[in-house]
Amino acid sequence: MSNATTGTAGKTIRAEEAAHFGALAADWWDPKGSSAMLHRLNPVRLAFLRAAVDAHWGSDPAGLRPLAGKRALDVGCGAGLLAEPLARLGAAVTAVDAAAENIAAAQAHATGVGLEIDYRSGELAALGLGPFDLVTALEVIEHVADKPQFVAQLASHLAPGGLMFLSTPNRTTASRLVMVRLAEGLGAIPKGTHHWDDFITPEELDELLADAGLAMGEPQGIAWSPARGLHLSGDLALNYIVSVVRR
Repeated sequence: MSNATTGTAGKTIRAEEAAHFGALAADWWDPKGSSAMLHRLNPVRLAFLRAAVDAHWGSDPAGLRPLAGKRALDVGCGAGLLAEPLARLGAAVTAVDAAAENIAAAQAHATGVGLEIDYRSGELAALGLGPFDLVTALEVIEHVADKPQFVAQLASHLAPGGLMFLSTPNRTTASRLVMVRLAEGLGAIPKGTHHWDDFITPEELDELLADAGLAMGEPQGIAWSPARGLHLSGDLALNYIVSVVRR
């Protein structure tokens, strides 16, 4: 699953990760293609995000544009599966990815559906972007070369009073079996997408965020069952999502 952000001295992008996801760019928007799992995951992530946005800013849960007037930054945006819903929710969206191929696919798709999104390719720290009310990095941190540096970069782009979201696989026996061996082995996720040693536990993520002056909310699991498919859960064994604010 994911979006990637080449790993020396202050850099967070891994060249091999950017190449892996860039090779999937043309297929990204096909809900039955190599990114099918992301298409199924996206509504689950958006449900968590929307509830947290409404709680944080006091917006009407029935409103269509709770992010109107706000600037959003989506880091590791892939071909725009999250950036486009954020724009539809009213945000002025800037979206960044390591792979230029993904950015080209994202821009073409956004143009085709009439959305204005500022897409950028490269290292986040080198792009000179300012603060944002909303910062997202979903299914990204497990792909970066330097996790503390990456979190520090995210923190530097979060405006006072802003809200951040991260999601990532948990490093558990279950995630090794289900997400790496089974999902990749059976072709549900492209081979080489996940490296289990790079998965991060909620406790480790909490510490990284605290070191960057951020406070993590209660993590919520993203689980799977035959009856419900992917869904929000108290079970953090496979994958989890968190909201984050400044301390």
